[in-house]
Amino acid sequence: MVDQQALNAARDVEPAALEHVEDLAAFVAASPSSYHAAAEGARRLAAAGFTGLDEAADWPSAPGAYYVVRDGALIAWVVPDGVGPRTGFHLLGSHTDSPSFKLKPRPTTGAHGWLQAGVEVYGGPLLNSWLDRELLLAGRLVLRDGTEVLTRTDPLLRFPQLAIHLDRQVNEGLTLDKQRHMNPVWGTGAPAQEDLLGVLGAAAGVAPEDIGGYDVVVADSQPGAVFGHEQAFFASGRLDNLSSMHASLVALAEHAGAGRGAGGGRIAMLTAFDHEEIGSGSRSGASGPFLQEVLERVSGGLGATAADRYRAYADSVCVSADAGHSIHPNYPERHDPANQPLLGGGPLLKINANQRYATDGVGAALWARLCGEAGVPYQEFVSNNVMPCGSTIGPLTATRLGIRTVDVGIPLLSMHSARELCGVADPWRLARVAARFFAD
Repeated sequence: MVDQQALNAARDVEPAALEHVEDLAAFVAASPSSYHAAAEGARRLAAAGFTGLDEAADWPSAPGAYYVVRDGALIAWVVPDGVGPRTGFHLLGSHTDSPSFKLKPRPTTGAHGWLQAGVEVYGGPLLNSWLDRELLLAGRLVLRDGTEVLTRTDPLLRFPQLAIHLDRQVNEGLTLDKQRHMNPVWGTGAPAQEDLLGVLGAAAGVAPEDIGGYDVVVADSQPGAVFGHEQAFFASGRLDNLSSMHASLVALAEHAGAGRGAGGGRIAMLTAFDHEEIGSGSRSGASGPFLQEVLERVSGGLGATAADRYRAYADSVCVSADAGHSIHPNYPERHDPANQPLLGGGPLLKINANQRYATDGVGAALWARLCGEAGVPYQEFVSNNVMPCGSTIGPLTATRLGIRTVDVGIPLLSMHSARELCGVADPWRLARVAARFFAD
C-alpha cells in the first residue's frame, strides 16, 4: 500500500518546484547528447563563477570552484578555505547519457525511394516509445585535424510504425526487430545522391569531407511539459538521468555562490559520467579512471601522500543519484508489496540485498538525516524478488575507491521511454537534499 505521507507529498507542489522543472526542461532541451550535457553543465558552472581546467595543464591548488570536461563527462568541485591533505570529499554522482540509438558508419541508407539512417541501439530503450515521433540527431563531430565540434539538427527523423490495416494483430503484441524495423526515415530520394553527414556538418558549420569521426545519437525533439491534476506531473525525454545531473548542478552552484565554499569542511564534488547505460566501461565512464585521477590531482595539490588520500577517502561519502521506479497503477504486481514509492512522493532511497545499489545501513541513516534537515520527504525502493534489479554508478564507485556510497534518485514512470514521467516536485526536492549534502 502507498502510505498517506507519500500521497500528501505528491500533492504538495511549491512555486519553487515549478521554477525548477522549467529550468530542468531547458537543460534537457540543451542536452540532446552526453556531449551537449557536459558542455551545457560547463556553461552553467562558468556562469556561476567556476573556472574550467584543461587536463593537459597544471591545476591550481588554491581554494576555489573548478570544473573539467572529458568527452561526454563532467566533474566539478569546490575547495573551501582551511582544507588539508586529509580533507574528505562529498561526491554527488550522476550520468549524462540516456538510452537511444547511435549513428553507424556509412549512415546514409534507404530503399524503395526512402532515405533512412543506419543506427545501432544504444543501451536499453523502450523501442515502441520511439515510434512516430519527431526526432533529431545530436553529438560530436571530430574533424580530420582533431578539432571537436558539437552538432544538432532540427527535427529530422521518424521511426514510422506499420499501419494497423497491414498488421491486424498488432494490438495483440508488437514485435520490433532492431535491425529490420528500427531504421528511421529522414527524406525521400536515392541514398547514393544524399549524404546524412552533410546534414550534420551543415548544422555545425563544417564541410562533410572534413569529418573524420563522429559520436552522434538520436534524441526526441519534444520539449518537457508540466501537466495533470494540480500540475502534478512533468514529462520529458532523458530524465534518466539528466534530472539528477541538473539537480547536482543547481546544488553545487548554490553551494559555491552562498559562500559555503569557504571556512573548512569537505570538498564538494559533482561527477557526471558518460556511458552508464551501456555499463560505464570507458575513459569517461564510472568504471574508468576519470574520477580517481581528479581526486588524486585535487588532493595532490593539497600536499596529500597516498596514505593521506586513503584517510581522506575514509572520511568521504558518495551519493549516487539515478532514477528509480514509482509504483505503476496498471502493473502493481511487478513491485514489492510493502515498498511502493509513489511518483511525486519524494526522492527514493534505493536498496538491494545483492548490492546492485550500494546503500547500506549507514548510508540509509545519512540520507534520512539529510532529507529531514532539508525538509524533504523520501521513499524507500526495493525490487520485487522475482524481478531483476538494475544497477547504477554507485557500486562501481564504491568498488573502485572504497568510499561509502548511498544510492538515491527520483521516481519515474516509463523509465527508458523516449519520454519519461516524474512528479513535478521531486527534481526540486532532490536538489534541496543535494544542497544540504554539499553543505553538511
